[in-house]
Amino acid sequence: MKKNIKVTEAIFPMPVLMIATYNEDNSVNVMNAAWGTMIERDMVGLNLSENHKTVKNIKERKAFTVSIADSSHVREADYFGIVSGNNTPNKFQNSGLTATKSSIIDAPIINEFPICMECEFIEYQDNPYGIGVVGKVLNVSVEEKVMTNENVDIGKLKAIAFDPYTHGYYEIGKRVGNAFHDGMELKK
Repeated sequence: MKKNIKVTEAIFPMPVLMIATYNEDNSVNVMNAAWGTMIERDMVGLNLSENHKTVKNIKERKAFTVSIADSSHVREADYFGIVSGNNTPNKFQNSGLTATKSSIIDAPIINEFPICMECEFIEYQDNPYGIGVVGKVLNVSVEEKVMTNENVDIGKLKAIAFDPYTHGYYEIGKRVGNAFHDGMELKK
């Protein structure tokens, strides 16, 4: 029997995305964003409000990176969600992580996160049902240690997801089926 509960971000697990930009002084800024998704094969949508320092930087620099947080960096990923770049301009420095400037866009790549999408800013949708930041993915870089047969191996990636009900982070990794295959036996 199902029970009615309070309304919250009920689509889960939610990805734990690290959105990185440069500040006006060229220092690195990173925020934790669970409300993000792919809206096309090469387009990312981030449901971020304009009061975030990151959104201001994205609009100014016309670029950002999206890294997928992994279980080895839960502490740092959570810190990027707790502290605002509006109030703590040196929050990236405080994390102890390192960054490399993208050779494609005007944004940093966080070295410690194993997968990174380099994105060109397309638009900000601020209508009542707008997604927020929309970007075009120009490049995806992946550490070889999280790949199998030239593909990202989610078991090796050890990506983390956010559970909005318990405010927990969970490691993703166990494969339980094959997409576009397992349901075929039900096709009549």
